Amino acid sequence: MPGWIDSYRGAVYPWHCDHVGHMNVMHYVGKFDEATWNVFTALGVTPSWMRDNQRGMAAVSQKIAYRRELHAGDVVTIRSGLLEVKDKSVRFVHEMRNGETGEVAAVTELVGVHLDKTTRRAASLPAEIAERCRSKIVTYDTTGLWT
Repeated sequence: MPGWIDSYRGAVYPWHCDHVGHMNVMHYVGKFDEATWNVFTALGVTPSWMRDNQRGMAAVSQKIAYRRELHAGDVVTIRSGLLEVKDKSVRFVHEMRNGETGEVAAVTELVGVHLDKTTRRAASLPAEIAERCRSKIVTYDTTGLWT
């Protein structure tokens, strides 16, 4: 689908599960975090670019809705899309699915801020990266996810 980035593929291991038998919240967050770095790389905010330009990205907001349990042995896919691009920040969504059934397991919405690591302040996104971000904007209805 236009705009969407395939940002993660993995599996749930037994050590990802808690005493109830499903994947613990810390591993949902971890898989979403790994997906985030793949999204940034796809947008040109690569590790080497950040090092070379003294730039970084920082999460300033995250909301998660858990929809279906994941268990040991389940495969996981995450697709990601940009929801909004501002001068110094991006708002994006990750949708985690059970790779076998296709069911949505969790959705998270994040806001990331582009940083100048030397001044330790938010910085404007470079024009070419901002444009690449705008080309990945998707429509995703988060209404009702957070209630």
